[in-house]
Amino acid sequence: MGRITFLLVSTFLYYVQAAQYTVPPATLEAIYPRGLRVTVPDDGFSLFAFHGKLNEEMEGLEAGQWSRDILKPKNGKWIFRDRSAKLNIGDKIYFWTYVIKDGLGYRQDNGEWTVTGYVTEDGTPVDPNTVPLPTPGPTVIPASGTTPPAPPPPTQPPSCKRSASAVHGRMGVCTGQLLFSEEFDKPSVKDLGNWEVEVKFPEGPDYPFNLYLPDSLKIEDGALAISPILTEDKYQEGILMQSLDLSSTCTGIIGTTECSRQASGAQILPPVITGKMTTKNKFSFKFGKIEIRAKLPSGNWLIPELNLEPRDKVYGIPRYESGLIRVAFAKGNPIFAKKLYGGPILSDSEPYRSYLMREKIGIESWNKDYHIYTLVWKPDGIDLYVDGEQYGTIDAGEGFFASAKANAVPHAAAWLKGSVMAPLDQMFYVSLGLRVGGVHDFADAPEKPWKNRASKAMYNFWTSKDTWYQSWYETQMKVDYVRIYAL
Repeated sequence: MGRITFLLVSTFLYYVQAAQYTVPPATLEAIYPRGLRVTVPDDGFSLFAFHGKLNEEMEGLEAGQWSRDILKPKNGKWIFRDRSAKLNIGDKIYFWTYVIKDGLGYRQDNGEWTVTGYVTEDGTPVDPNTVPLPTPGPTVIPASGTTPPAPPPPTQPPSCKRSASAVHGRMGVCTGQLLFSEEFDKPSVKDLGNWEVEVKFPEGPDYPFNLYLPDSLKIEDGALAISPILTEDKYQEGILMQSLDLSSTCTGIIGTTECSRQASGAQILPPVITGKMTTKNKFSFKFGKIEIRAKLPSGNWLIPELNLEPRDKVYGIPRYESGLIRVAFAKGNPIFAKKLYGGPILSDSEPYRSYLMREKIGIESWNKDYHIYTLVWKPDGIDLYVDGEQYGTIDAGEGFFASAKANAVPHAAAWLKGSVMAPLDQMFYVSLGLRVGGVHDFADAPEKPWKNRASKAMYNFWTSKDTWYQSWYETQMKVDYVRIYAL
């Protein structure tokens, strides 16, 4: 009861309001031959969420084996459906539900349901006498006077301890199992089947001074290499004061400034081209160990992107409301390059932006050579390693809500519907990229050619090219491999 009591104290008004409404009880059904269906009647909700585990009690408000937000009702009901679930008579499902009604969230906790029978898709009960039993093998009648042959030894299933990790599209994984591997051993980037290359103008919350194009990505000596290119070098001098339309290949939202931009006065086009690729539509997972061997970029105002990003952004889109996890991060400027950071970002601005990040000071700059960066993402926290040495841990404790609220993070209340790891309790995908400047990662200082809150930030960065471009002589970020294991 510790977490619930804590939240009652922290958000007293929230729960006083919540106590005035009772979530309708959920109806659970085992579909024959496969499937689980959970329904609640619609009562003016704007969201319904189901969290459950099979034959294992829930640990507080954890996400569970089943964790799904339903965004609209159907025929007067909110329905969660898992068509691949294989349920047996006697199986027990432990669960909790959550709804949003009139802008407030309400939970129904400590649900339990035991499978006692099956129904068809249309809800008709299935006669247990019609459920077929396993077909026996052929009966062997031995010849008179002979000894019946011994039955074959039972086939032993491979050893598998169920992991807390989950992979999108898979029913379950085993502890220690290799879930994903990219060795960058293909001839070119276009041959990498696990990835999609970004083509877009990146925007908030950090508004970097670059656009993403494939030109900056290539495979060199078995490693992914990402290099910055001046936009004028690809197009022509003066392009920054003109327009650029990427719509024919854009991976952003067509019809927005993610895909097409027109310069106006000091609002110029991004002066640098870099690259980014993700597994968003190929591979995503929840909880696990990610290991990346990489050489970080060197050069003023360059930022590596070795990240995990939320696939569905269920807690919100702007301001990192659904979180971002940095596996490794070291700024390219020589004065910053000895400081390695890793951990989650749950807000776009300070003081909470870096509140949960952990730091390690290196003997040399982290961009001098390859290092192995490891992040272990667990249901109750995160551990950080470099070259096998642990340098940081983030304990979720009772959840991130309390510290976020104390630091005036406006979207923290949305995390109350999740587990203690919320918003880091959903499916995330891998992103590898290179970024330039922006309005949050570099604090304003005399040596910095732009101010974060200035309307001319990108313009001032570009007009000071002589102060930073000469430092871009070993700018490449290189990634030797990415490997992800189940916990």
